[in-house]
Amino acid sequence: MKMFCRLYIYRYHHQTIGIMKNVDLKIHSYCGNKPILFLIKNAIKCSDIFMDMQSYRGLMCHIYHSNSLQMDYLGALKEVHNTLNKYHIIPNRTLYRYYNTVSIEDIPAVTESQIRKTFKSHGLNFVDGVTCLVTECPMCVAQQGRSPVGRMYINKVTGFFLCHQCRHSGTWDILVRFLVERKKNKSFSAKDLDILTKETTVDKKVDALWKQLQKTTQLLTSLPDDAVRNILRNFKLPIVSQRATIEQFNIRTNDAKSVLYIPLHNIEGQRMGFKILKIDVDGEETFPAVGCGGIICFHRGKNVKEEAAVIVAGVADALALASCKTNLQIVCLPHGLTSLPQQILPSLERFTKLILWFGNDIGAWDAARNFAKKLGENRCYFVRPIENHASPVVALLENQDLKSIISGAQPIWHQAITTFSSLRQDVLSDLQNNDKVQGVKWTRYPALNRILKGHRRGEFTVLTGPTGSGKTTFMSEYSLDLAMQGVNTLWGSFEIRNARLARTLLQQMAGIPLDANLDQFDMWADKFECLPLYFMTFHGQQSIKVVMEAVEHAAYVHDIAHVIIDNVQFMMGISEDAAHIDRFWKQDAIIASFREFATKKNCHVTLVIHPRKERDMEDLTINSVFGGAKATQEADNILIIQDKRLTSVRGKKYLQVAKNRYSGDLGIVPLEFDKGSLSYGQKKKKTNDEGSVQNPT
Repeated sequence: MKMFCRLYIYRYHHQTIGIMKNVDLKIHSYCGNKPILFLIKNAIKCSDIFMDMQSYRGLMCHIYHSNSLQMDYLGALKEVHNTLNKYHIIPNRTLYRYYNTVSIEDIPAVTESQIRKTFKSHGLNFVDGVTCLVTECPMCVAQQGRSPVGRMYINKVTGFFLCHQCRHSGTWDILVRFLVERKKNKSFSAKDLDILTKETTVDKKVDALWKQLQKTTQLLTSLPDDAVRNILRNFKLPIVSQRATIEQFNIRTNDAKSVLYIPLHNIEGQRMGFKILKIDVDGEETFPAVGCGGIICFHRGKNVKEEAAVIVAGVADALALASCKTNLQIVCLPHGLTSLPQQILPSLERFTKLILWFGNDIGAWDAARNFAKKLGENRCYFVRPIENHASPVVALLENQDLKSIISGAQPIWHQAITTFSSLRQDVLSDLQNNDKVQGVKWTRYPALNRILKGHRRGEFTVLTGPTGSGKTTFMSEYSLDLAMQGVNTLWGSFEIRNARLARTLLQQMAGIPLDANLDQFDMWADKFECLPLYFMTFHGQQSIKVVMEAVEHAAYVHDIAHVIIDNVQFMMGISEDAAHIDRFWKQDAIIASFREFATKKNCHVTLVIHPRKERDMEDLTINSVFGGAKATQEADNILIIQDKRLTSVRGKKYLQVAKNRYSGDLGIVPLEFDKGSLSYGQKKKKTNDEGSVQNPT
């Protein structure tokens, strides 16, 4: 079943040619008064293609001296396309601009027991790992003459398979088809093997880009010691005195010493990506931006046991731990605290103990708990985010004993908590980091910060309001605000289609009507693509079982922190259940499923529910929410959009916080709609319409 999709946004505009990120050439129309050479040159200049100067000059010369300039329109396009393929700038396929960088994939309805049963039926021996089942790669065996045969890792939760030797990976259904065909035919012809393996992923783009970078960069260790120290100081990285330590990281820098490149490898030492640090930009970039299968692993030496490792989020923390004397391996994650790709789990299988040290920044403990569920809670330990346990780089600057902090790491999972001593450090962490515990703050709705305090994982929110009051528009901006701060968000829009929802989100982000400013579309669309937003491809009535499979899959693969369902009534529709089943009972079952998911997966769930039919003159209350009492009882927060514009001359629209389980504060937030930006966000002018009252209970 197709649960996620690439959301295509087309821009039909005259005299436009573009090469977009990681996609093929698409020419919308041809400008006759400008030569092909001019258009191609500007397209490459405006793109994010890694291309050395020699290849660029060769491409330009080839186009200029070819017959493409004298050809007709179609002939010119064909010649340009073939030339670009010759210089390996783009793949030989046609795609379009898309958001989310989420591949189209089937959600595998597979369990660990089914995987084991399939392997036994096909005579495959396997080793039971923590997160994966490991077996001899059948694809390597099928390719005659391949030596050595690699190990295939199959994820126990999703069935995703990966072999580092032949570099094939894919979903469980592809592997099953491969095994069935092999059992049926006993052997494979080259043609049959090609048909099956072409559906799997073999990404060699990283190697090509790294080879290009090697031509324009140099190893950091090739520079004098004084120069190395100055570069590390300029990038605010720990000063590492041992040159052998820096050599393990294989750091490269450009001629201007303004960018650092650190490669990411898998368990076999193959390069799967690289981190990018820029001197004038805070934070780290990773290529590929999603699903990188490599890590930075610092080895202490042959005499050090490799059963335990300390996992950190950034390069600075890894260098800080590498500079101190510990007997543990050091692992740096590819995407920091944003996500933990299932592609790196095989590289962590060899460790029996993992110590997660993410500091006491906002979201550190939430990320640790979620990552521990994916890594295996029984082997995970956590450096508690109390005031004295900052990130490794901060602890190093404050001359703290890093070794003693690591030795004090505690298990994340308590099978039986019966005394306060087990909770003591958690309580201390909450008291010392009160502002951070409150959650992510909204930038567009500061009044919500004063009432709800913040957006917290693991909570359950219900939004209701009259038909046509702007529930979807408000929720789209509400979620966009959080996504722009790094909250991984999954949208399940059953009422409106994804293309329309994406247009609303994009215009809210830009703050201007894009239909009147098409020249700015590409700029805002590029920024929007970088947001951690994902969309389910459902529309209309869906069974709760199918929806929950998609949501749980997204939470595992993409580390979703916020799920939005708009709306519950559309999702219910006319079920396949017996006609005598009450609709209230169906809704209660949906509420119970999402409440359980929010608690177990530590993910915030927001449900949009239509209210009952009320009199126009009456305000909506908690009792106005459609269905039984379960929705309002289970909810941690209840938000009601009150719209009095149609019943009063001076009527206004406002958001009412009718329930707040965290702090008990209730209140209202005025909503003033700006049609140009489709925004309800607070304007620059000061308003005194907001109020807040304490919950009498």
